[in-house]
Amino acid sequence: MEQYNQDFGDMARKKSEAGPARRGRPPAYDAETALKRATETFWRTGYSGTSLDKVAAATGMSPPSLYAVFGNKHTLYLEALARYWEISLAATREALAGDHPLDEALMLAYDAALSIYFSGKGTARGCFVVGTAVTEVAEDTAIRNSVAAGLRAIDADFEARFRLAQDKGELKRDADPAALAILASATMHTIAIRARAGARRAELWELARKAVDVICGCRADAH
Repeated sequence: MEQYNQDFGDMARKKSEAGPARRGRPPAYDAETALKRATETFWRTGYSGTSLDKVAAATGMSPPSLYAVFGNKHTLYLEALARYWEISLAATREALAGDHPLDEALMLAYDAALSIYFSGKGTARGCFVVGTAVTEVAEDTAIRNSVAAGLRAIDADFEARFRLAQDKGELKRDADPAALAILASATMHTIAIRARAGARRAELWELARKAVDVICGCRADAH
């Protein structure tokens, strides 16, 4: 998880160059750096509170150049949101995929999330989705679909890990992996909200540990 302890902007992979370049794209411009800076700006002030001019200032591009590379603000935000989902879900899957006992795997997943939530400089910024996308879902279908798909993916990843634990005898046969997955996901969401609200990382880690104790109370060796 070391890579997730770095500034979140370092997570972005190099974009594929297979597709055609948009018209007006500056030939030497680093689109990954621009996307990183745009994401940082959205993360600080939200989607509605971030103007295209503000994004342009953060990226060092003129609004016409920004539009030529990424399209309008909405398109740019959706790209930032998709990239966030890609990286945050990869962090969770990496934590859950190892050959660790169930409780350790869950704590690794929460620690990876905390590394992202506390990756900004200064105060914790929490989860990009919770902090910027949730407020838009009532009116914006594309953002709502992205959020819903990401939440389903988190639930599915936790459920798969609980089913594996059940197969390995770590969970009781009558445990409900789908219900446990909802609890595990809910713990991640509350950690994200509390991080945004200013809770200390150590406090949130302890909250996660207590939640894991409750979730793992369904272990096969529990009394």
